[in-house]
Amino acid sequence: MILQVRKPVVGFVEIFWMLIASIAVSGNPCFASVKIAVIGKTKNDSFYEQSFRGCEHFAKEYPTLECIYDGADDYQDVRTQVLIVEELVKKGIDGLLISTTDSKFLVNGALKQAQQAGIPVITFDSDLLPEHHAYRLAYVGTNNYDFGKALGRVAKKYRNQSGVQKYCIQSGHHTTPNLSARIQGVKAEFKNEARREGETGTKWMEHERCPLYTMGRREDALNQLLAMLKSPTPPVFIAVAGFAQFNPNYIARLTPHKEQIQNHQAIIISADTEQIQLAALKAGLATENVGQNPFQMGFRGAQLLYDAIMNKTQPKQTRYFLDFHYCQSHNTDTCTINH
Repeated sequence: MILQVRKPVVGFVEIFWMLIASIAVSGNPCFASVKIAVIGKTKNDSFYEQSFRGCEHFAKEYPTLECIYDGADDYQDVRTQVLIVEELVKKGIDGLLISTTDSKFLVNGALKQAQQAGIPVITFDSDLLPEHHAYRLAYVGTNNYDFGKALGRVAKKYRNQSGVQKYCIQSGHHTTPNLSARIQGVKAEFKNEARREGETGTKWMEHERCPLYTMGRREDALNQLLAMLKSPTPPVFIAVAGFAQFNPNYIARLTPHKEQIQNHQAIIISADTEQIQLAALKAGLATENVGQNPFQMGFRGAQLLYDAIMNKTQPKQTRYFLDFHYCQSHNTDTCTINH
């Protein structure tokens, strides 16, 4: 008698998953892995790290979506940013969420290649210049001109009422679009300040050594601030991004000037409200901060890119502006949420 061994019958569940696997391997976009790169002006920066977390938070709802994070290591290096994007394009990244350091350099060096490869781009925090908008789908972030005006309005509360008030603006890279727009906003707010009856001439004058440019280097930023504080009459100091306050030695090196700051003999107003900045503000080592929503920039930017990649849906707007907020020493625990 010959025994016949029957092969096991493949069940329905096994067949289903075999089909799923074959579809995924075939490159069907419904199952393929999607990679979105979040590129800040600098990588070692809690602001851009929050944007990356926003992307990751969105990705929790979509198992096939992966967010990756990169940027120039320690300062706003336009060449490094372009090299990073070039490499990502070569590797076949599916979407780019990027904060612009130098619009012309970025477009000519990398975003034209991305467009030719069919890779959608959303800018956040810092948009491309208007003449380069064809190389991105939309911008998500702060209205930077209005943000500059907000910084100016805060500064106006502390103006010397007895004469012309000097001010000093600290920025990063001189070609960065969002920072340039903020500088314009600050100056517009000062220019438009109403005069009291009998007053003539300007109320605000830029310090002869300003604006100051840091390239995002935190040690340079802190040294620039300290130099201004040592002036016989310090100008109102307005940083259009975190810069000096992102330096881990800020609190230690500003502590000798605490009385000067608390008595409003020195005014320090800064953009952004990262945790390291709020600690300094709470300690009385800054006057006021105006903050943004980097987490929401990452979340909304990833959402727009995912729709463009998977659903071929173009953003309904070209700009998605987010709110900003104000922090003083008394409300550092409640003025914002950092992720």
